[in-house]
Amino acid sequence: MNAQAPLPVSGIPTKPARRRSRWWTIRGDMGGRSVAILAAVGLSAPFVAWWLYTALGLADPLFMPSPEAVVQRIWRWATEEGLMGDIGISVYRVMAGFLLSALVALPLGLYLGTYRTVQATLEPLIDFIRYMPAVAFIPLVMLWVGIDEGSKILIIFIGTFFQMALMAAEDVRRVPMAQIEAAQTMGATRSEIIRLVVLPSARPALLDTLRITCGWAWTYLVVAELVASNSGLGYAILRAQRYMHTDKIFAGILLIGLIGLLTDQAFRWVGRRAFHWQKR
Repeated sequence: MNAQAPLPVSGIPTKPARRRSRWWTIRGDMGGRSVAILAAVGLSAPFVAWWLYTALGLADPLFMPSPEAVVQRIWRWATEEGLMGDIGISVYRVMAGFLLSALVALPLGLYLGTYRTVQATLEPLIDFIRYMPAVAFIPLVMLWVGIDEGSKILIIFIGTFFQMALMAAEDVRRVPMAQIEAAQTMGATRSEIIRLVVLPSARPALLDTLRITCGWAWTYLVVAELVASNSGLGYAILRAQRYMHTDKIFAGILLIGLIGLLTDQAFRWVGRRAFHWQKR
């Protein structure tokens, strides 16, 4: 006599599990082609909506120019008004302030995240200062440094340094204590633990911290170029505001966003090359 197959619980036949879309899997993998398609859709959708809004005559061109007008303004800026010079000086100011901030903040963050005494002494002060708006320091910076390039670089430094130091400290604290204890068990000194255990483990996170804070540095460009500037993308935006040239304001904002996006992708590329073993 053949054995009868057991019935499902409560006598209800089971249904085959519905296959979930791999696009909606939590932290699931996605092919490069799918990523590129979604990125293109995400980037183009706002511009399509902008074009439709202006093409249908729903916006006053004085306050919201069309994409075509902005593109034409960028072309005139590039051919007649020295766009490349403005881009060059703005990139220099942002990168100088950002690199100076990284040069100081990363070692400080390493000590903040490694030694509890340093954290207890300095972290409350850094937390206190980082909530102060960078624009409020402009009068003091002008008095201390003057109105040359140093003042603009210092404003960007102030805007990024304190957040970068605290984020770097948090990256260092995320290093598993088991790795540190294992190195101590094998007789490693404090300097060897920092150099051979803490830093290698924290480097991917520190690179992400640099990538994020570099974006913040670009957001402080317009503030920095408030200080007696006569060149730069931020200065061009402020000058266009004075004369109600909204097409140039849009052009400057889009150019800053584009340069920032390229910088972000450069950091991601470096991360993939340097830490290819890490699943991103």
